[in-house]
Amino acid sequence: MNDDRHDRPSPDALLAEAQKESRGHLKIFLGAAPGVGKTYAMLETAHERRREGIDVVAGIIETHGRRETEALLADLDVLPPRLAEYRGRSFREMDLDGLLRRRPRIALVDELAHSNIPGSRHLKRWQDVEELLAAGIDVYSTLNIQHLESINDIVEQISGVKVRETLPDSVLATADEIELIDLPPQDLIKRLEEGKVYVPEQARRAVHSFFSPGNLTALRELALRHAAERVDRQMVDYMRAHAIPGPWPARERILVCIDERVDAERLVRTAKRSAERRGAAWVAVTVETPAAHGLPEAAKDRIDAALRLAAQMGGDTVTLHGDDVGECVLSYAREHNCTQIVVGRARKAGWLRRWSRSVTDDLISRAGDFTVVLVGGEDETRPKPARPAVNKTDDTWLHLGLGYAVALLATAAATGLGFVIHPWLPIANISVGYLLAVMIVAMKSGLRPGILASAASFLAFNFFFTEPRFTFAITDTQNIVTVVFFLIAAFIISNMAARLRDQIRATRESARRTGNLYDFGRKISAAATQDDVLWAVVHHVSATIHGKSLVLLPGEAGLSIAAGYPPEDQIDDKSAGAADWAWSHGKIAGRGSATLPAAQWLFLPLKTGRGPVGVLGVQMTEDADLPSPGQMRLLETLADQAAVAIERTTMVADIETARVATERERLRAALLSSLSHDLRTPLVSIMGAASSLIAYDDKLDADGRRDLAQTIQDEAERLNRFVQNLLDMTRLGSGALKPRVDWVDLRDVVTAAVKRTERLARRHAIKVDIAPDTPLLCLDAVLMEQVIFNLLDNACKYAPPGSPVKVWAKRTADHIAIEVADQGPGIPPEDREKVFDMFYRVRAADTQEAGTGLGLAICRGIVEAHGGTIKAEPGLHGAGTCIIIHLPPPPDLDLDGKGNP
Repeated sequence: MNDDRHDRPSPDALLAEAQKESRGHLKIFLGAAPGVGKTYAMLETAHERRREGIDVVAGIIETHGRRETEALLADLDVLPPRLAEYRGRSFREMDLDGLLRRRPRIALVDELAHSNIPGSRHLKRWQDVEELLAAGIDVYSTLNIQHLESINDIVEQISGVKVRETLPDSVLATADEIELIDLPPQDLIKRLEEGKVYVPEQARRAVHSFFSPGNLTALRELALRHAAERVDRQMVDYMRAHAIPGPWPARERILVCIDERVDAERLVRTAKRSAERRGAAWVAVTVETPAAHGLPEAAKDRIDAALRLAAQMGGDTVTLHGDDVGECVLSYAREHNCTQIVVGRARKAGWLRRWSRSVTDDLISRAGDFTVVLVGGEDETRPKPARPAVNKTDDTWLHLGLGYAVALLATAAATGLGFVIHPWLPIANISVGYLLAVMIVAMKSGLRPGILASAASFLAFNFFFTEPRFTFAITDTQNIVTVVFFLIAAFIISNMAARLRDQIRATRESARRTGNLYDFGRKISAAATQDDVLWAVVHHVSATIHGKSLVLLPGEAGLSIAAGYPPEDQIDDKSAGAADWAWSHGKIAGRGSATLPAAQWLFLPLKTGRGPVGVLGVQMTEDADLPSPGQMRLLETLADQAAVAIERTTMVADIETARVATERERLRAALLSSLSHDLRTPLVSIMGAASSLIAYDDKLDADGRRDLAQTIQDEAERLNRFVQNLLDMTRLGSGALKPRVDWVDLRDVVTAAVKRTERLARRHAIKVDIAPDTPLLCLDAVLMEQVIFNLLDNACKYAPPGSPVKVWAKRTADHIAIEVADQGPGIPPEDREKVFDMFYRVRAADTQEAGTGLGLAICRGIVEAHGGTIKAEPGLHGAGTCIIIHLPPPPDLDLDGKGNP
């Protein structure tokens, strides 16, 4: 039966093409190594586009001093590069903003894998290209095959050179066009020796290292293979977008169909050998039908073993879902342009050999343009290996026996109902009761009891209700037709009801698995720390397999148990060896596997795209067998999800560590900057004034000596304030700063602070306004005086000369408010909270920084130690800055003004 879906374009392919229309097209000139002529070919193509009247601009071209390349570049419109400074050197980088403003039809961007200078908008040049494409600009670029991330380790193994600059494979995969620039190794080496690739000294080193004939041949093969795979993907996308059913035999692609009734592992090995001979891709496919859930565990295990073997041999594995196995396989083969289907001969016994139709027969009859390879099964004349004895009195026979009993009871009930309604209703209505019984039996007990119910109903209906009654003879022709159609309908209904029962069971099983995975995903997504994730994993896995589980993570001394359920579980030496093997090889090991099966535990590696992150161990209860194939599939899925969750927490920890390290480095740099500026400046003034006194003592009058001495005193006090701030900040950070509270008058505290700032505030008028009803406060007078002094120091430092600085205080319903206001430039809104951080300084309009960035941080620490808050607000009418302190009211204080503490 043909599916009309094959006559329609693939929606996904059409959507992909529509998305490409809204952005620029990327063409990559791909080469195996430097010097094959990628840039030269790109420039030649650019000249062709220019002759066609297309606007072409060279965004960045690396000529490496090659005269032929520079000659081609001379006639093109070249965008001036952006000069970037890094570590005292100047570098040429592509001017991305200039290219976006210029907006040519085609932009030439050389060396796609290039890393930009730190401080650029993007880390890599391919990210610049992504922005150009998003702006609708077509891009021509160049790339060497060794820069692909996925083959970085292969290139290092081949050439012994670690390539530092790489780009994701997705960049190459999304290219609209790839042009392979190929050059035989001997020709490339000749170009190298002639100085057309590198300067002579570099060329001599390159010939003896990277540019050896063996290395170049291997890199050339990698480039050709990736180009072929890219072209093949483009062809498949084209077929899907244009509803071409295929297959197109442009490249061999082999599909092996795995079925429970064939020697599946033999099929996999045959497909692997065939793919190796043809250099073709291959995939192992199995179809999970509703009836597959009722297969014996041994049959499921054979299918799983074949899929694992296919994955180990380098093939892809796919599990399809559907009712019609042949249609599912053929649809997949058409969609993926498979050219050859490998199937096995299924063994059928007895009368089934003549009448039944296998999946193999169905595929052969409907294959059409596909080449079907039939692999013979085991020699049927050979004695078959002894199978383990099965207890026939187990649940399977018991279930069937109950089903047969239900079938007979249902038939008897339908017969009794027929005797009741026979006097009033026609005979055809009685047959409906039997059909209803058949349907119920088939849905509840399966196909075989349903067939028994059909046969029993046929005989009962004939014996009890057709004339002559109580005999199996039929004299009326009309009754013969009724009974025959009844039998046919009964068999059809029993078959359909049994299939519906299988589908319901499959749906329930699928829902159970989905619910299990959803519940697990919800638990680990809600876990914030790695410990929470690990405990969620071991508890969920233990409940799934009704056994024990543990997770081992790597440490300095190797793998160790990070979490387990029950928590006291340990593993012996054999199990520890299996866990190490699973970790180092990334494969299942331990009990029930092909590797180290003597271990008491089965270990599954927890793998992500970045590599293994740990090992999951499971152990069934002592009276249970190994995990079933269904449980194994579920465990592998849970292991994948657990690996991603563990990696997520690890990445969060890494990000936090990096953030702390960055913050620590920022504080260290700020501290060094403060030390170098705020210590050196007063020291220089002190040394200058002291040296002047010594050198010019006899030439200075009394006023000159007094001024120099005053300078020394002022700068020494400034230096003392800086050191005191550092000491206070250290005490705050260590928690050693404890306020020594006592009852004090706020007027005395403010007056003392103003007196300390007299010399600093020579060019300002400090106005103090404290409300008369301000009560006594319970605080540390020395520390609070330091707070007021720091705020006045800041205000006098930034306010213009001659402007007033105001200090006022008042009480409110629930706190005491103290404010220090100036008429300086003010603090930007985005910096009003940051100014209380250590070493944070707001840049002035002239971009010069002032102060150490410690004063306000110390103020906040002292105020919070008293249980208060401090914040920065704009001054009166939006001019200047107002620092507002809110202190809690003193204990047991009557704030209505009628009492005293």
